[in-house]
Amino acid sequence: MEKLKVMSIFGTRPEAIKMAPVVLELNKYPEVKSTVAVTAQHREMLDQVLKLFNINPDFDLNIMSEGQTLFDITSRALLGLDKILREVKPNVILVHGDTTTTFAGALAAFYHQIEVGHVEAGLRTQNKFSPYPEEMNRRLTGSLADLNFAPTATAKKNLLRENIAADKIFVTGNTVIDALYKTVRADFKFSGELAQIDFDKKIILVTTHRRENLGEPLRQVYKALKALVEEFPDVEIIFPVHKNPKVREVVNAELGGLERVFLTDPIDYEPFANLMNRATLIMTDSGGLQEEAPALGKPVLVLRDTTERPEALDAGTVKLVGTNQDKVYGAAKILLTDTAAYKKMAEAQSPYGDGHAAERIVKTLLWRHKFLRERPAEFIG
Repeated sequence: MEKLKVMSIFGTRPEAIKMAPVVLELNKYPEVKSTVAVTAQHREMLDQVLKLFNINPDFDLNIMSEGQTLFDITSRALLGLDKILREVKPNVILVHGDTTTTFAGALAAFYHQIEVGHVEAGLRTQNKFSPYPEEMNRRLTGSLADLNFAPTATAKKNLLRENIAADKIFVTGNTVIDALYKTVRADFKFSGELAQIDFDKKIILVTTHRRENLGEPLRQVYKALKALVEEFPDVEIIFPVHKNPKVREVVNAELGGLERVFLTDPIDYEPFANLMNRATLIMTDSGGLQEEAPALGKPVLVLRDTTERPEALDAGTVKLVGTNQDKVYGAAKILLTDTAAYKKMAEAQSPYGDGHAAERIVKTLLWRHKFLRERPAEFIG
């Protein structure tokens, strides 16, 4: 029997983190010919994850350019992938999540009539502009996918409501938990400016980058952070600042020069994951951190009005607080002062995975292509 040719396509750091366990798992099977293509939609943030997991892409489109637009990313990725797919002729394309690379990869596969596997399928906010453009990237990819690897039962229900056939949906857990468990260590040593952090204080780890939050919404968030650090002398804020100039301008205006506020460049995944593990709470508008932090027992305040991860809300591991200054400040103050409220969130059960999602995904691919006799068991959160 010929080998199963699987190509994994991704282009950003979050994608690389969540696809790395799948790539590593594919490499364990001699019956699989695994190739990796990266668009490098985000160059620097992608490369450090590839290095951490020792993944050397077979193809690198290197499409990132200064001031790139969604039109630039989509067209460059699509044209570049066309050439690669003509050369490799894979049996299956794997894409992840909700980036523009994800949608372009699925569309390129469709144009070549190649089977598409969508890792982390089925997340929905039901608002096409929130998060933007991620919600529609994810929905459009779902329309093209032949195999939907849903991280949770809720994601599966979303797909079923959209008339995706049940035999195309597989609940696997989320691969980000696989990556996290491979990365976090109790004895991890921080270096550089992170070595200055006083972990005897209460650490608030902050990330912001969403397009819909640019401008006044982020300014409101940063004013709340300023009020917190000024009120609580036992609090330190660690804030890896996104490289988007529109983010940095407001961050520096509101938080620059404040005592006990560490404004850093984006942090590599390994120290960042271990920083999450040492933090008191997380404040973020990211999607992935809503999954990762609860697996480490860390409460998450989501700086958005919607989330495509309602399982975390139901489980009590995250709370939607939006971007209003008073609401952000009030929610954080409760967790800093109310031991019972903090404990309730920190000890809530994470619904996102057990560290074996990549194994389920690869075994499902092998089963679908007749290399395994029995369908793998699904994840039960």
